[in-house]
Amino acid sequence: MLTVIIALGSFVLYLAAYHTYGRFLARRIFRIEPERVAPAHELSDGVDFVPSRRELVFGHHFTSIAGTGPIVGPAVAVVWGWVPALVWVLLGSIFMGAVHDFGSLIISMRHRGRTIADLSSDVISPRVRVLFLLVVLIGLWMVLAIFGLVIAGVFAMFPSSVVPVFFQIPIAVGLGVYLRRGGSLILGSLIALILMYGSIAWSGSIDWATAVNPDGVRILPRAWAEHVSPVGVWTIVLLVYVAIASIIPVQWLLQPRDYINSHQLLVAMGLLALGLIASHPPVVADAINLHPEPASPGARVPSFMPFLFVTIACGAISGFHCLVASGCSSRQLSSERDAQYVGYGAMLTEGMLAILVILACAAGIGMGTLGSNQTLLTGDAAWAHHYATWGGDRGLADVLAPFIRGSANMIETLGISPALATAIMGVFVASFAATTLDSATRLQRYVIAELAASSRPRHQLGTLRQAISNRYGATLLAVVSAGMLAFSDAIARNPRTGEFNGLASAGRGGLILWPVFGAINQLLGGLALLVITVWLAKSRRPTRYTAIPMTFMLAITAWAIVELLRSFSGVGEGALPQWHLAAVAAIMLVLQIWISVEGIRLLFKRGDNAAGPTSLD
Repeated sequence: MLTVIIALGSFVLYLAAYHTYGRFLARRIFRIEPERVAPAHELSDGVDFVPSRRELVFGHHFTSIAGTGPIVGPAVAVVWGWVPALVWVLLGSIFMGAVHDFGSLIISMRHRGRTIADLSSDVISPRVRVLFLLVVLIGLWMVLAIFGLVIAGVFAMFPSSVVPVFFQIPIAVGLGVYLRRGGSLILGSLIALILMYGSIAWSGSIDWATAVNPDGVRILPRAWAEHVSPVGVWTIVLLVYVAIASIIPVQWLLQPRDYINSHQLLVAMGLLALGLIASHPPVVADAINLHPEPASPGARVPSFMPFLFVTIACGAISGFHCLVASGCSSRQLSSERDAQYVGYGAMLTEGMLAILVILACAAGIGMGTLGSNQTLLTGDAAWAHHYATWGGDRGLADVLAPFIRGSANMIETLGISPALATAIMGVFVASFAATTLDSATRLQRYVIAELAASSRPRHQLGTLRQAISNRYGATLLAVVSAGMLAFSDAIARNPRTGEFNGLASAGRGGLILWPVFGAINQLLGGLALLVITVWLAKSRRPTRYTAIPMTFMLAITAWAIVELLRSFSGVGEGALPQWHLAAVAAIMLVLQIWISVEGIRLLFKRGDNAAGPTSLD
């Protein structure tokens, strides 16, 4: 019954936090003003600034910030024990993540829907704006590559998820048309969900192991398989899709698709909760394991400190959320009245999802999983099969397997067939990663265009800068560069053999990118909190509620980046040089120090410019 107590206790804690701490922040710190004209109305253009119902915005916002972040992170981090992961998710989401998201949303709405990076120019200095945009650029670059690999890996490992995920596209387009013509939101949502789960039921009824190649749905000729992995093929297909999706109006595809996925999430979380109650599986994971064994002798294992706090990003605090809040959601909310519901509430909902992931990996997996020789493993043996060692050369889909298997085990106790339960969870993971890809590509387009035109008007730019400052050129640059990063594993050395991986295994070592993504993501969160803290100080409001999380995040990410730089430079036992990632870590460390010094210096500066009344509010 321990798992049930943990789940129910977490839910009650989150509910209490929303109505106490969240309301305190809304009234006393951010001081929401429902009568203010929101940017969605003031700048309505039918493309990016679109006044929308708060339920639609919540769906778009939540599915964009969630993705598979609150799944991958906890699924990896339980290798250090389920107790540290649980504590970090609970405390981090309430006192850091939700505060960060809420603050980013409010200050963006107060400034015509401008992004947090753009606002740093007014709040701190114009120089910081460019530096902040560079951090965002690198962070989104990592997001596009990693989440593309996540979906591709799920498609290859769980082929029953492919058709339902792509079938979401026409369903979302149809729902969008129906709602724009004044259709009922409830009826439209119901029809969309029926169609969605109908496709999952159909796909789950097919024996894909005999219908297609065992390592995924085959697109390319069989002779090409030895040159490009199925994960690589799906990554290319997905990047082409998001390039198209990111340049069409948000209400045509992204908003209705995210709304469908928000309902899909509620259904999946409901099934997980009911399955957890029905099965109440015992916890088979280690409570605390600060020193997990490496997968091979001499291999390097990330240390518990600081990497727990960057491995679990989404679910506790995630800098990517500030981009969604200030770059997308602030341009769709009709009133500040809905800011707590979307900003604070969505983060707590994501935290609850992360709790369920931890329980699925720590307990659900013990109900049964297939071993390497296809024998059924249960209990401690099932846990050890996935978590006895740290496998740094594994793909991200391999990390997701314990969650999908463990969740399916719990759902099966409700009378759902194993194949259908697996299909439901596979589609759930892949479709959520797809929404993050959609939003991240659109955001990256904004950032590239802003950087290209940051110093002069567009008509005064050179040919190249003009090309990448429009939405087509910026999108092309975003997806091509992300593809190069996703395939960079081909030129990396395998930590077990010391040999280059090659294109045939490209994408299968994606786990090595996750700590880098986590560190950059958390750095972005710390920098966003820095901007929010300076904004509060200039507005003569209490700053401790953002300054304490800011200090912690900046310190922990600096520590993590230094450790990554050492590892990727080949320093330390079991470390192989990976110079492209070492360069990324070095650049991020320089940017963090530079921005932090500028912002903190302003915080401690005395005088009217730092603490007096300003026009920022």
